Amino acid sequence: MSSYIAFDLGASNGRCMVGQFDGERLKLEELHRFENRPIELHGRLFWDILGIYENVRLGLLKVGQNRPPDLVSLGVDTWGCDFALLDEQGKLVGNPYCYRDPQTSGMFEVAFRRVPKDEIFRQTGLQFMELNSLFQLLAMQVRDDPAYRIAATFLHIPDLIHYWLTGARVSEYTNASTSQMLDAHTRDWAYPLIRDMGFPERIFPPVVQPGTGLGKLRSALVSEVSLDQVQVVATATHDTAAAIVAAPAGDAHFAYISSGTWALLGREIDQPLVTEACLRYNITNEGGAFNKITLLRNIANLWLIQECHRQWGLEGEALSWEQITRLADQAQPFLAFLDPDDKAFLLPGNMPRKIQEYCQRTHQAVPQDKSEIVRVALESLAMKYRYILERVVALTDHPVEVVHIIGGGSRNWLLDQFSANAMRAPVLAGPYEATIIGNILVQMVSSGDLGSLVEARNLVRRSFPVEEFTPQDTDQWEEQYQLFIERTGLPPNNAVNK
Repeated sequence: MSSYIAFDLGASNGRCMVGQFDGERLKLEELHRFENRPIELHGRLFWDILGIYENVRLGLLKVGQNRPPDLVSLGVDTWGCDFALLDEQGKLVGNPYCYRDPQTSGMFEVAFRRVPKDEIFRQTGLQFMELNSLFQLLAMQVRDDPAYRIAATFLHIPDLIHYWLTGARVSEYTNASTSQMLDAHTRDWAYPLIRDMGFPERIFPPVVQPGTGLGKLRSALVSEVSLDQVQVVATATHDTAAAIVAAPAGDAHFAYISSGTWALLGREIDQPLVTEACLRYNITNEGGAFNKITLLRNIANLWLIQECHRQWGLEGEALSWEQITRLADQAQPFLAFLDPDDKAFLLPGNMPRKIQEYCQRTHQAVPQDKSEIVRVALESLAMKYRYILERVVALTDHPVEVVHIIGGGSRNWLLDQFSANAMRAPVLAGPYEATIIGNILVQMVSSGDLGSLVEARNLVRRSFPVEEFTPQDTDQWEEQYQLFIERTGLPPNNAVNK
């Protein structure tokens, strides 16, 4: 029996879980969970990074109290893009900004005046999103932020936590790839781009690959949590990369959807795909574990439903997620369509009203009650999956035989079925805890308990259940897909994957 600890720090909550491997199967146990949300102060949006670290410390205390057998290592994963700055003495200079902070508004134009858009893409292979680290750092530079002026080290959030745990200042590859400052080809910092943006090269630490050992916990922490032998490993620190490791894929040509607040839809490839078509489709080449590239596109996903749920709770009508899903299942199909990535839905607010206003603005039937609002959102998400999948398939030249939906969003059985219908492909839903599992799998390969990505995925299939959804009513969904394109105003794709 060997044990591993995974911290999965998300944009809404964080968890500490132990994975126990008996040589045949992996079992998970949650030790600590806490809420995490950005803090608004004087119109700016920050992360409570000290609160996050305190909960990591509390998680380690619980690990020490529970004493998992044969504890090997621990690793931290988080969301991408956001970062902290340290001074010359290694001290934090200010709370990290949240990616939803409006500071990056207008930074595309500033960046493209310094380096043309196609040249940035040629070097980094990343989709253009204002929340990318490049544009956050540029915003700090442009307004002469004091934290930027004295910065000596740039660390993404998981790298900061690992630094506080061990003293090692490194940038793990998968999270560094979300910055739009990493060279997609060399898998090191894009120094020509960094220089042209006017950023100091010295602040960017060495890039290390997933599975790199960072050493043991700092001595002061060891004495507190009683974990003197555990190794800290730079796992796949970007939560998407970790989740994709846990996709229970076999030999079939597969696509994946890492489903949560965001949906990350794509395929694994061996080398970055940096083409004009990829740039036109705004498809990204993010770093994956085991020398893979995760070719994908972000989609604003269950954010729509989460914000509806929050609004109804504020109005005194709290519903469970299962209740919301069953209401949608009973509603009229194909009442209206929306583009989940429309800017109208980007910021927090009264999402039910935003959905109604969108439908009214686009001259469609307006959903009137909760069931209709949620059904419109779920059907539209499934259609957007189809739309992005067509683009990914067109870029990779291989038809999709199965789609793996992984992560917490795979619990939504109605969206899973809609997705199979819209994409005209079987959907395998699960595991739900894909990010935690992938985090642990990278540690297991690092320790030698597993030998490869293939062995890791075989272990997932033995250890965790998945549910299959086969396409239904495909002719009707095909007709409605054409209406989805028309009503949302999205540019049509060429017919692929049929």
